[in-house]
Amino acid sequence: MRPRPLVVALPSDDVSSLGVRAMRAGARSVLARAATVPALQRAVSATLDGAAVMPADVADLLVAERGGLPPRRSAPSAQQVDWLRRLAGGWTVSRLASDTGYSERAMYRLLRALYRQIGVSTRLDAIVLAHEEGWFRG
Repeated sequence: MRPRPLVVALPSDDVSSLGVRAMRAGARSVLARAATVPALQRAVSATLDGAAVMPADVADLLVAERGGLPPRRSAPSAQQVDWLRRLAGGWTVSRLASDTGYSERAMYRLLRALYRQIGVSTRLDAIVLAHEEGWFRG
């Protein structure tokens, strides 16, 4: 088991979304790579004392619970939720396509459209969102 990183210094061009990703991956604090030595020392000291240090925009994104992801456009249909449930259960896109009567290429296109519809960009993000939203319940 790897220890959680105390502080992650990030490139200053995209601290917000990268900071959210770092925090969700287990970092306790984040700050811009261009931070001064005294700022880094304060962040490490505060983190060791149990506080989390991050730019306000990172905190805002975390509080918004979307972490910088694009806004969701609409909820998926029951059929689309079923596709996500199967993928979460370890099904391959090829198996899903075969079982639903689509070609593999068509299934990839349908899944890509689903990801855009719900405001995510990857299969993993879609599955995590489905769990968070409770779409797999019932």
